[in-house]
Amino acid sequence: MKVDTHSLRGRLLWFLLAAITMAALAQAMIAYRSALNDADQIFDYHMQQMALALRSGAPLANSIAGPSADPGNDEMVVQVWTPDGIQVFRSISRAELPQRAVLGFSNVKAKGTTYRVFSVQTSNQTVQIAQDMAVRKRMAGALALRTVGPIALMAPMLMLVVWWVVSGSLAPVARVRRQVASRQADDLSPVSEADLPDEVKPLVQELNLLFGRVRTAFDAQQHFVADAAHELRSPLAALKLQVLSLDRAEDDASRKVAIGRLTAGIERATRLVEQLLVLARQEAAEAKLEPVSLTDLAKRTLADMVGPAQARAIDLGLHDVEDATVQGQSDALLVLLRNLIDNAIKYTPSGGTVDVSVRSTDSGAVLVVEDSGPGISPEERERVFSRFYRVPGSTATGSGLGLAIIKAIAERHGATLALDKSERLGGLLVQVTFPATAPAAPKVTLAKSAA
Repeated sequence: MKVDTHSLRGRLLWFLLAAITMAALAQAMIAYRSALNDADQIFDYHMQQMALALRSGAPLANSIAGPSADPGNDEMVVQVWTPDGIQVFRSISRAELPQRAVLGFSNVKAKGTTYRVFSVQTSNQTVQIAQDMAVRKRMAGALALRTVGPIALMAPMLMLVVWWVVSGSLAPVARVRRQVASRQADDLSPVSEADLPDEVKPLVQELNLLFGRVRTAFDAQQHFVADAAHELRSPLAALKLQVLSLDRAEDDASRKVAIGRLTAGIERATRLVEQLLVLARQEAAEAKLEPVSLTDLAKRTLADMVGPAQARAIDLGLHDVEDATVQGQSDALLVLLRNLIDNAIKYTPSGGTVDVSVRSTDSGAVLVVEDSGPGISPEERERVFSRFYRVPGSTATGSGLGLAIIKAIAERHGATLALDKSERLGGLLVQVTFPATAPAAPKVTLAKSAA
């Protein structure tokens, strides 16, 4: 029978049924050997008692010859010799034993037959008792058959029970297979874990976790497509109008103004697409966190944002900083810092101030970005985290995705995000608190660097 080695059910059935068969065969062999040993002891004792009874020297008659000519009986072959080697008695039997006797027990072969022989000698005669070993083997076989018979009858029943138990135990696995096979491509609901074996349940649990991750990525993709379709409609329509305006320009001055508006529109559309892509990537990416120096990231981001700050005459720098390490992704944290500082620069009037602070506390690392801009009213602070939401009355241009991106990155890092009023600068204060990953580091005070 060919076994499907890739089938758990097939392997279990094959090995269990083979084990039952081997156990039955081993039991039969053990029973046979045990019965043969018992038969040897019984017949040896019988032969010894018969020889001792005949050594008395009483005259023997043919009536002692019990067996017939049938070689298949279990009677003994008896021979008696005088000290001169003359045979004075021999039972009726086809057995022809050699004319020699070894005192005690011995095995003698004669004409292809093995005999068990017991010989005893007295002063006036030698008595020899012999028995065909086949008789003992037949008796041992009969005894073993009576012992193994019930096992032979129960083995098929045991095999059926094993078949039923294995098939029933693996039925939940087959049910899970059918559930997964019958699903549509967009059906990412969890697979039922009811009645699953402990060895299979972790696999199904991991499968459900995978479904959850795929569902998150799928939802993020759908949101991205919906957001992109919604938000790109207006910029593209504006670009179309600006191109028409450029085409209708009658002089160089009008053409220059139209080109400037078209360039600004392209830059806004480009910025919107970039923000959409960043948001989609942050929502769908798998978090693989590692120790990251938040202080070094803050310094790198400030160096990158010096140009936009100088263009608006904004004083950008570090207010105070401590060495702080967090568990995170350096690229994602750079995006978070860049968006925080970019928003602060964008909404702070020319000549204003934007400060960045990094502190290390017992509860975790704290990142603070504060500015001297108009700030955000308390009733608007929750709504600004929504996608494409812009504070009413704001003069700055933007896609409304900056704080949504910041929130997504903070949530992936287990950080809390809070908006408040800056008591020192008067504008908005954004505080991001990361969970503690190491003991607080000693404070290092750095001088504020002006952009």
